[in-house]
Amino acid sequence: MAKQIDPAKMSRRQQVVETFRMSKEVDRALPWWMLGAFLVFGAIGFGIFWILPGSGTFALVMAIVGGVLVGLLAMMIVFSRRAQRAAYARLEGQLGAAARALTMLRRGWQLEEMIGFTKQQDMVHRVVGPPGIVLVGEGNASRLRPLLTSERKKHERVAAEFPVHEVVVGPGEGQVRLPELVRHVRKLGRQVKPAEMTDILYRLKALDAQRPKVPLPRGPVPTSMKGLRQNLRGR
Repeated sequence: MAKQIDPAKMSRRQQVVETFRMSKEVDRALPWWMLGAFLVFGAIGFGIFWILPGSGTFALVMAIVGGVLVGLLAMMIVFSRRAQRAAYARLEGQLGAAARALTMLRRGWQLEEMIGFTKQQDMVHRVVGPPGIVLVGEGNASRLRPLLTSERKKHERVAAEFPVHEVVVGPGEGQVRLPELVRHVRKLGRQVKPAEMTDILYRLKALDAQRPKVPLPRGPVPTSMKGLRQNLRGR
């Protein structure tokens, strides 16, 4: 079995190649979609630059260069969208999938994985960000409900004046599907200021100090998510 490499130690080219390889395992049509986007939008770009004022060799060169640039941009957009979809497909159904997806939240967000759990491997993660405190549960909905209620009470005791949100990941009614999780959390709005977030995190330190650290299992799936975050978003 090939040894997994930490994405942080990869070059940008290696990360893109790894993201493409893992995405292609799930989405076999990915290369054809990328090729189609390059050809179609490259042709459109060529046409746009060709009709601009100018003539002769210079106009032809500019049309070719413009077409290639537009085609490459379209190809990378298609790559980004389909690779992200493939990454979520790889994550879905795996232990700790919600925590892996939540790593897509970067600037202005603080993620703590598995702050609560059951013996049946149901778990609750916490994100602190502009909406306040967001408790994200994954697992069996009936077992998660008392676990989320318990965690909510703990958090309200130490940060009563700040909003606490509950999210359950899953396909059921009132739940949020994994591919929509990050967008759903972001759409909870801005209810706390950056300075207040610092205050929240300080208050939660004492609460977290009482918890046993149970690390989530790592594997090849997070690599794809990190590759998307670091490369396709240009960060």
